[in-house]
Amino acid sequence: MLIRLLRTHLRPYKRPITLLVLLQFLQTCASLYLPTLNADIIDDGVVRGDAGYILSYGALMIGISLVQVVCNVGAVYYGARTAAALGRDVRAAVFDRVQSFSAREVGHFGAPSLITRTTNDVQQVQMLALMTFTLMVSAPIMCVGGIVMALGLDVPLSGVLVGVVPVLAICVTLIVRRLRPLFRTMQERLDTVNRVLREQITGNRVIRAFVRDTYEQRRFRESNTELTDVSLRTGNLLALMFPVVMTVVNLSSIAVVWFGAHRIDSGGIQIGDLTAFLAYLMQIVMSVMMATFMFMMVPRAEVCAERIHEVLDTSSSVVPPVAPVTELRSRGHLEIRGAGFRYPGAEEPVLREVSLQARPGEVTAVIGSTGSGKSTLLGLVPRLFDVTAGDVLVDGVPVADIEPALLARTVGLVPQKPYLFAGTVATNLRYGNPDATDEELWHALEVAQGRDFVERLEGGLDAPVAQGGTNVSGGQRQRLAIARTLVQRPEIYLFDDSFSALDYATDAALRAALARETAEATVVIVAQRVATIRDADRIVVLDEGRVVGTGRHHELMADNGTYREIVLSQLTEAEAA
Repeated sequence: MLIRLLRTHLRPYKRPITLLVLLQFLQTCASLYLPTLNADIIDDGVVRGDAGYILSYGALMIGISLVQVVCNVGAVYYGARTAAALGRDVRAAVFDRVQSFSAREVGHFGAPSLITRTTNDVQQVQMLALMTFTLMVSAPIMCVGGIVMALGLDVPLSGVLVGVVPVLAICVTLIVRRLRPLFRTMQERLDTVNRVLREQITGNRVIRAFVRDTYEQRRFRESNTELTDVSLRTGNLLALMFPVVMTVVNLSSIAVVWFGAHRIDSGGIQIGDLTAFLAYLMQIVMSVMMATFMFMMVPRAEVCAERIHEVLDTSSSVVPPVAPVTELRSRGHLEIRGAGFRYPGAEEPVLREVSLQARPGEVTAVIGSTGSGKSTLLGLVPRLFDVTAGDVLVDGVPVADIEPALLARTVGLVPQKPYLFAGTVATNLRYGNPDATDEELWHALEVAQGRDFVERLEGGLDAPVAQGGTNVSGGQRQRLAIARTLVQRPEIYLFDDSFSALDYATDAALRAALARETAEATVVIVAQRVATIRDADRIVVLDEGRVVGTGRHHELMADNGTYREIVLSQLTEAEAA
């Protein structure tokens, strides 16, 4: 998965990668040439006392060192830019795919996991790419080149390398094999910590209301301890890697000096050659250590790449139409015909053979007990998820065949849990219509019974709104969400229990203003409060995912036991009549 991810997203950067490899090759060749020059200075300059030779070759070494520095700086520059571009592209790809997900896919992964995959997981892959460009490209060149140069100096002494390199490879392989499962567990534990922390920050008021601070502290401490434990096990293995490598390196250096002294004594090599051989040994070992450092990062990056690909390889259950309809002839006629919906793996469907019609100029209400499928039914219209049976049609066209942008302009949804984005009142209201004027915003607020409280805010339309709208009350959030949909001016309005946080007076005033504003539009209201929907032109009663009654209030009171039970749970017999 890691190779596939890198190959896919590094393809546009072939030119800088090629230049980077060339620069790394030049700086590595310069590094390999320096010990040979140093050996010549010792054997032909220092031993013979030739100062001119020392100066001339010293100047040459300085020049080669400058070339090495310039090439290294250039390689790091291009490597950093390419790695940053890789991270940007992968994050964008994950974000774009998540944006295409329906509610089903988002629920499958969970918001905390998607956030971790988009940030931390991508960062791990980006860091691996950076280390590869700056270290790993030069490591094999230096290792092979060092071996060749060492063989050129003295073949018998190079026998030490035959034992050193395999031992290093075996040690590194054994440690890396144990690291990989630990890194996967670490990323999963990081997801858990992210989820718990997000729940506690979002649900802070609930925690304080029920005085559950101690319980939540214990829950976070447990998840944090689990992450710490696996991090410590991983850290212990990583800490073991470098001592093992350095032990092998130091033992090999001792062996080279020991056997090299005998070779000098027998006249097989000179002192300068032994010095150069030790330098090449250190370069070979350094290249192995660089590879070791990379191997430490590879297992975690592999796990992260797999998690990223799980997102990228997941297709949305809401598929854009191949030949989309870009224009609708009539205006706002909604029909749900025999619709059914079942979540993947669920034993029972949420909706079964639901049929209803909502026409322009009429108000259609949907009511039912908790869990009867009301919100799910409304979510089928804007394609938050697609039906698993039957059809949903807007102006006679299945919503699955309508261009997404056209469907978004035609259908306006006020969700059950209104969500406001960080910004200002104006930026939130213009979310569905960026070109709306201030007058249109104030008009929408007036209809939504929100003008008074917005005028009292410091800055009015420019008053700041916190993420999620946490700096305003629940009722104010609902009114701002309704105003946001009114600014969009769709042909079909879907209100998913959007008046539940309003007092009766505000509810009545809002419904009266909405009736005037949406007189020519199609309005579908899901509500628990009978008073909100009793005057609707058509009331659809849901029970366990089925339509068990359709009609006006007085008709259902007379003929439908389910509806009558719901009404009498809220109103007296006289009030209901």
